[in-house]
Amino acid sequence: MTLHYDVVIVGAGINGAGVAQAAAAAGHKVLLLEKRAIAAGTSRGSSKLIHGGLRYLETYEFGLVRESLQERALLCRIAPDLVQLKDFYIPVYHETRRGPLLLHAGLTLYYALSGFNRSARYGTVPRREWDSLDGIRTDGLRAVFHYHDAQTDDRLLTEAVVHSAQTLGAELVCPARFVGAQLAAGSTEVVYEAGGQQHTVTAGVLVNAAGHWANEMLANIQPAVPIMPIELVQGSHIVVPGRLTKGFYYVESPRDGRAVFVMPWYDDILVGTTETRFHGDPDSVRPLATEIRYLCKVLGHYFPAYRDFKPADIKGTCVGVRVLQAGKGHMFQRSRDVIMHADRPAADGPPRVFTLYGGKLTTYRRIAEQAMQRIGPALPRREAVADTAKLPLRRP
Repeated sequence: MTLHYDVVIVGAGINGAGVAQAAAAAGHKVLLLEKRAIAAGTSRGSSKLIHGGLRYLETYEFGLVRESLQERALLCRIAPDLVQLKDFYIPVYHETRRGPLLLHAGLTLYYALSGFNRSARYGTVPRREWDSLDGIRTDGLRAVFHYHDAQTDDRLLTEAVVHSAQTLGAELVCPARFVGAQLAAGSTEVVYEAGGQQHTVTAGVLVNAAGHWANEMLANIQPAVPIMPIELVQGSHIVVPGRLTKGFYYVESPRDGRAVFVMPWYDDILVGTTETRFHGDPDSVRPLATEIRYLCKVLGHYFPAYRDFKPADIKGTCVGVRVLQAGKGHMFQRSRDVIMHADRPAADGPPRVFTLYGGKLTTYRRIAEQAMQRIGPALPRREAVADTAKLPLRRP
């Protein structure tokens, strides 16, 4: 007899984990399929931040920033061992493109969008304390702003969400390779490979949370479903030896004005990220030599101790491939909000396949809530067993 699940999810990155938890919390029978490991892709190659997205104010994404700040506050409450507020500093130099007045305005708006939460207050660092800021360059320094955002271990957070889903009854099969799906009137037949054998189950809804493999997965569904044009963008980070004891630094590249974080990461320093169009097999993504040089130069520009730092001196790298909707304009100006894509218009019936493109680590829980609202008409009525806004998240 073929097993039936209300929801089958492909991809155990943060979005897939979040949907699995939300669906299980709503009382549904859930199967989560992952081909390599939990958080094996972009969810492990992020900047490790749970943040409101201060730079998104430049592209007028006020709703995304407000939602991100709300989720940041919630995650600090339900996952205190995994998400902690940290001190962030923004140095402003004579050549900095974003001057003090603009940053004052942005940080004030950031505070307002948080609902005037105390954790979003900001200030400036007195000149007499500049020399204590982890050796940051002080010549030409005009001001230093201080505010708070949060850091996490992206892999551990994703594992905690998957574990929470499992305690609510969700099933995880890993490694499991999605083979294909056949859409029918009442349910969807899903075929996957695990343990050297093919398995067939049926699903009320198939959720595509495969990240940068999303369109590749959709191509294996019959009859064919619409595929959204996307662009893949890789973001690379370098890990360098050293310690930052004062906090995190939000700087801009002197070359192109892009935002770059220089931050503590366990016993080292993490510097990132880049944005480079990616073409090829996402399974083979690696930081480019040009990206590594770029980040080394940004680090050396702001921290004199690293002025002669060479790519050969880095301790490691991490890289993720983001999914952006195809379009015109610079990638840095593209929205980072999630795009939800059903296999058919609502007028033609409830979704049978539901794809999540992109999104932010910070807002994974709200993304899952919104996804459940969208796929709800295709699911049977169940009695909810938990509220993800109140479920504690702990290291597995």
